[in-house]
Amino acid sequence: MEERLCWAALQAALDLSARNLLHLYRCFPSGEALLNAGEEELKQVPNLSRHLVEKIIERRRHINLEKTAEELLKKEIKLILLGDLEYPSYLAEIPDPPVVLYYQGKLPPRALPLLAIVGARRATPYGLAVAKKLAQELAEAGWGIVSGMARGIDAAAHSGALAGNGYTLAILGCGVDVCYPRENQKLKEQILATGCILSEFPPGTAPQPHYFPVRNRLVSGCSLGTLVVEAGDKSGALITAGFALEQGRDVFAVPGPVTSTRSKGTHSLIKQGAKLVETVEDILVEFPYLNFPKQQTKEAPRKAAELTPEEAGLLKFLSLEPVHIDQLARLTRLSVSVVSGLLTLLEIKGLVKQMPGHFFVSTSFPDD
Repeated sequence: MEERLCWAALQAALDLSARNLLHLYRCFPSGEALLNAGEEELKQVPNLSRHLVEKIIERRRHINLEKTAEELLKKEIKLILLGDLEYPSYLAEIPDPPVVLYYQGKLPPRALPLLAIVGARRATPYGLAVAKKLAQELAEAGWGIVSGMARGIDAAAHSGALAGNGYTLAILGCGVDVCYPRENQKLKEQILATGCILSEFPPGTAPQPHYFPVRNRLVSGCSLGTLVVEAGDKSGALITAGFALEQGRDVFAVPGPVTSTRSKGTHSLIKQGAKLVETVEDILVEFPYLNFPKQQTKEAPRKAAELTPEEAGLLKFLSLEPVHIDQLARLTRLSVSVVSGLLTLLEIKGLVKQMPGHFFVSTSFPDD
């Protein structure tokens, strides 16, 4: 624990990039050695600038290991150090793994295969439904889900893993004691019940725009592959996919409507060779060397529910793409009032969800 504390305190005090801290970690036998190194010894370290030497000497004198330990204990935050047995094995393989990781909850079991699911924050109902469904089915197939706990696709992926009684790991672009966005506080609590919140940033670190691309390399780095569900042509999810490629990991993408700007990024990935995903089997087939438990498939709600011919007829025109009630009336050749009544019954049966503006979506995928 003392060694972990040394490096955590050094990281917080020196405010170094992950690459610079990793360089020091590899040049010194221990954190204590770096804490006690003299100026001449520091000057002998390869590729260590004079400015950085002065920075180390100035800032390390303010380090208080006892205070650091007390703060971590108070916030129930644990440490893991590069080289520890518990350190995520795939993350340790990337070119610039974090020296120190802060976490709350339970680290992923080493034998658990992990897949990252990322995408647009301003996701469509289609994207949210697909992300949640695929995450749930992966969880049911024995996978853990990694994402960044952001709005949109990230939150849907975590929720899907939890719905499948699976493990999920949230990697933050801030301290693990900071909930960002605040609206995901309940989701964070649900994740911590069985999963893990993890970050390379010291506790109390507020989210900053430039922290998220740095964080994204950990999302892909912890995972065997990265699945992108909805992304604009400048989405941060594409940065994660880029890191995955650099790290030698698989990249998957879900196609979307050609009319949607949120499909541009995923379609671009597919054109560049990402594996197109329509069902969970499109992912599982890429990992034949893994032994999966038999997937617990659930019977589609529409099959389980007793439907009248009118309800079944209306349901055929609904999908994950929102459809306005007036268009449904035209398609079914029924009055708006009749369609409204049928939609109410389908909502009660859990087969339809109403969106703002009198739009409706199906809550499950079609059978074919």
